[in-house]
Amino acid sequence: MQHSADMPASITTTLTYLVKHDAKPYVHTEALTGDSEPHYFAEQEERDVTIYNGRPLVDSLSLDKQGFELHRRDTVVEDLYDDTLVESVYYAEVEALIKELTGASRVVIFDHTRRSDAEQRGIRGPASRVHNDYTERSGPERVRDVLGSEQADALAAMPVAQINLWRPINGPVKRSPLALLDASTLDSDDLLATDLVYPDRIGEIYHLAYNPRQRWYYFPDMRRDEALLIKGYDSRHDGRARFTPHTAFQDPNTPPGAPPRESIEVRTLAFFG
Repeated sequence: MQHSADMPASITTTLTYLVKHDAKPYVHTEALTGDSEPHYFAEQEERDVTIYNGRPLVDSLSLDKQGFELHRRDTVVEDLYDDTLVESVYYAEVEALIKELTGASRVVIFDHTRRSDAEQRGIRGPASRVHNDYTERSGPERVRDVLGSEQADALAAMPVAQINLWRPINGPVKRSPLALLDASTLDSDDLLATDLVYPDRIGEIYHLAYNPRQRWYYFPDMRRDEALLIKGYDSRHDGRARFTPHTAFQDPNTPPGAPPRESIEVRTLAFFG
């Protein structure tokens, strides 16, 4: 995979973390508040961090070590805003791709989300705080929600990983790129379980407390023909990466007037065995 020589080896920017306290943090979601932004009941802090260009490492990255991988894979779907095409054509591509790249015996796609940092799109903005989509508790709950209790029980002995496939809808990405934590530098004590309060339920995600040992990566100028795999949860406790915190960030090298970042992520469960 090519990367231009003029891309920086690293950049310094600020990321938003939560501060560790005894009380469990919680968030009133947009669905509950009716606002465009969630309401945080937690102490937040901004920290200066170095984010490294992951492109030189692309051939050595692994979902089981770093928690993410980047692959050059195009899609035949021209309009990734067309839900019918996404669900009828793109889902099949994603399922085949994750099977091929991970060796999963079964891949179940349960939804997709688009994000844009352009106000007029009326869709979700990029997530602006360091987080991981699933927790020790909500990972297994999502499996039950997607498959139903009976099937989840039948597959309980089979290893499962929650994997997102993230792709720019337009590219190259110049604004609000994605920073990914190298999961091998994650201290599990820094994962802060956070309640997400919806009108009808309470979900749970991890936010992250700052730790100077954390090492961050991004892929400058990500294109539409690149697919980023991110592991959100793994049921296995054998030393492999289980959670991969990530966040959008403001790149100091973003040129003035850069087009908005628009992306689509497809969320899947991958079963092994």
